[in-house]
Amino acid sequence: MLGGYGTISTIDLNGSKAFLHKFLGEGEGATSPGCALDCGAGIGRITKRLLLPLFKTVDLVDVTQEFLDKAKSYLGEDGKRVGHYFCCGLQDFVPENGRYDVIWIQWVIGHLTDEHLVEFLRRCQKALRPNGLIVIKDNVSYEGVVPDEVDSSVCRDLPIVHSLVARAGLHIVHEEQQKNFPKEIFQVHTLALR
Repeated sequence: MLGGYGTISTIDLNGSKAFLHKFLGEGEGATSPGCALDCGAGIGRITKRLLLPLFKTVDLVDVTQEFLDKAKSYLGEDGKRVGHYFCCGLQDFVPENGRYDVIWIQWVIGHLTDEHLVEFLRRCQKALRPNGLIVIKDNVSYEGVVPDEVDSSVCRDLPIVHSLVARAGLHIVHEEQQKNFPKEIFQVHTLALR
């Protein structure tokens, strides 16, 4: 899932935890640690090591049933706090309105067309609870759209991602570049949206 860069998993997760901790808590304006959605969840790496330690309940959505089946064993005892395993492509997935405090979308937007991404983000916005966040963490190209011949995805530059977020009617609350990743891979940015 990490394209031969499995060693960056801990760096990735630590950066994501620090990012989320800026928003999570109780009280006015804080994002509740109630329920999260892991989009493009795969076997559950993000669910197990980031979302379940921070949220009471996590739902997973992935297009590949085999990955979701593996997630059930990978998550082990923590899997009892998974609400739902949805097997569906994000272009078709409709999250339940008002269910989620955080919708985490990592390393998967490149598999969606621009239009599918915009429509998915609009549906996600409706699925947020008060003070909820949509978080996109993904590779960004230095300029334009770069196709990946291996997995048929694309990597968009930051201005394109920003424009798609705006088209979806969302605004960027906070944005960071992931630190300490190998220089030979694309930059990775994390965006919190409302």
